[in-house]
Amino acid sequence: MSDSVRQFNVGYDDEGIRLDRWFKRHLPETSFTTVAKWARTGQLRIDGARATPGDRLVAGQTLRVPPAEAIKDTPDAPAKPKRERPPLSDDQTAFVRDMVIHQDFQAFVLNKPPGLATQGGTKTHEHVDGLLDALQYDNEGRPKLVHRLDKDTSGALLVARTSRSAAFFAKAFSGRNARKVYWALIVDVPSIDDGMIELPIAKQPGTGGEKMHVDEENGQAARTRYRVIERAGNRTAWVELQPFTGRTHQLRVHMAAIGHPIVGDGKYGGAAAFLTGGISRKMHLHARRIKVDHPDGGTIDVTADLPTHFAESLKQLGFEQAAGDALTLDEKTPPTREQIKTRAKAHAKSVRRERKGERRGRGTRD
Repeated sequence: MSDSVRQFNVGYDDEGIRLDRWFKRHLPETSFTTVAKWARTGQLRIDGARATPGDRLVAGQTLRVPPAEAIKDTPDAPAKPKRERPPLSDDQTAFVRDMVIHQDFQAFVLNKPPGLATQGGTKTHEHVDGLLDALQYDNEGRPKLVHRLDKDTSGALLVARTSRSAAFFAKAFSGRNARKVYWALIVDVPSIDDGMIELPIAKQPGTGGEKMHVDEENGQAARTRYRVIERAGNRTAWVELQPFTGRTHQLRVHMAAIGHPIVGDGKYGGAAAFLTGGISRKMHLHARRIKVDHPDGGTIDVTADLPTHFAESLKQLGFEQAAGDALTLDEKTPPTREQIKTRAKAHAKSVRRERKGERRGRGTRD
């Protein structure tokens, strides 16, 4: 039976969740009692180390899970009836199908509207995941989310149509090979037009995990590049944001941390996040573009139109959307500070060697 042990890679979408919650999402037939028993007996492991049901997962980790047959051998694991999802109404079906901006045999890309959650949770009953039955069509399996957008963030959301493509995309996101470009309006104007924010992020104590903050000691590494597209005096700037890690609320936390909260983001910017003069109080953060390799070869590269409130704010401020799309997407992730230092040291060492060789050469001349 040990030859049938299963291994799973933790995807970007599961970053930060508890291990027992991972089982509910991906192996719902496995009861909590079974998971706890596997943990007690050392059969459940994360990157080779013994795991507990309460361990928090990190994208890219490998889970070692006992074989499916082991569930049947567990006497205290009663079979759970499969929970049926209620059928979707015609309006719900039309609603989610209208979101589709790209479709092929392996994937959909949706343009998620602001105000709609990606997944369900406490007191959250309307969400994208609950509407995906409408996109199953003749496929055997139900479409699967491979990443998330915050409820009030709009824009491009990738959905896998098959189990194979879901695994492929999950690996792309956990390996940071998927590229995402966001547009945002921010308060005030940064002094640097093109910058990299490298500030670790952790859950803020006392908020029940509902809010994140910068934590230099215990936070997880997080990197965001921003580029100023246009500015309206010193009042506000329109920026492009590229996350190179996938922490919860990363863009919102990073921009607030450098003193430029996203317009409409009262959670992280407080009262200062709202502009006067008729600018909408809704969040101005939009996933404008997603680019990722396709499991069948080639690339998915899709741009999502702005929601009405964001487009009207740009127009009111005198900004042209073409200016944002004119920025080129770098094909490679900018190096970290440590990588820059390492390369600089290697270069300096190489130069010293060359100079030393030149001096030796001059000394041996006739």
